[in-house]
Amino acid sequence: MRTAIVTDSTAYITAEERAHLNIHMVPLSVNISGQLFAEEVDITASEFYEKVRGTKEFPKTTQPPIGEFVALFEELAKDYDEVIAIHLSSGISGTYQGAVQAGEMVEGIEVHAFDSEISCAVQGFFALKAAEMVQQGFSAQDILAALADMQQYTRAYFIVDDLAHLQRGGRLSSAAALIGGLLQVKPVLHFVDKVIVPFEKIRTRKKALKRVEELLAADAKKYEAMNAVVIHANCEEEAQAWLAQLAATYPNVNFTLSYFGPVIGTHLGEGAMGLGWTKK
Repeated sequence: MRTAIVTDSTAYITAEERAHLNIHMVPLSVNISGQLFAEEVDITASEFYEKVRGTKEFPKTTQPPIGEFVALFEELAKDYDEVIAIHLSSGISGTYQGAVQAGEMVEGIEVHAFDSEISCAVQGFFALKAAEMVQQGFSAQDILAALADMQQYTRAYFIVDDLAHLQRGGRLSSAAALIGGLLQVKPVLHFVDKVIVPFEKIRTRKKALKRVEELLAADAKKYEAMNAVVIHANCEEEAQAWLAQLAATYPNVNFTLSYFGPVIGTHLGEGAMGLGWTKK
């Protein structure tokens, strides 16, 4: 049984990695001043931040049309028996549900949609793991079981400069955003039950980053080896410096650098920083 791996653009897996591991990608889009851009296809992250800096209108994000999923699954049906489609949390986007619906519409191939319950490069961990398991000859059922197990050991925390982006986009309650704004705090956010909620309210960015590192340290003591990723919203220099410091401190953790692209960047705003990890 041949299994194809599909994910969406918010996993921010590089084109080179996707080609190497044969991962198929469906893009989400961002609407800037009436112009629609498919992320990772029509617009890069740096181009996005440059464009929105020059516009007063808040960008909007759009999930892939079901027809795009249907077309991809029909194409894959020519060469594959099954698809595992790994998508960003269903609590913040309808993308996962779109994959489910498209899978029911296509004949000749079994589609298994997997809700990562998270996003960005941490979502990418699941797609990379699945693709590696395909290359090792595992069945779709084995891969799905491994991904479900992996969710127990996967964490992600992020810090934003301005909660208004999340509140405007409907990804955070008005009350939580208002409290953050009034207190001028840098809340550490995370996913709980598929949605974004505050983890802790912290006064400064430096202390917020330190608190996230403490959470990483606790798991680094528990597990023999981990994969981790530093994620930034157009503040690469700061992210590189943090990554270098973390890599020197936690030798059992394999660190990589990633970014919040246009779709997720729309909701977090420029200057956001995140750290995610999972047990190897």
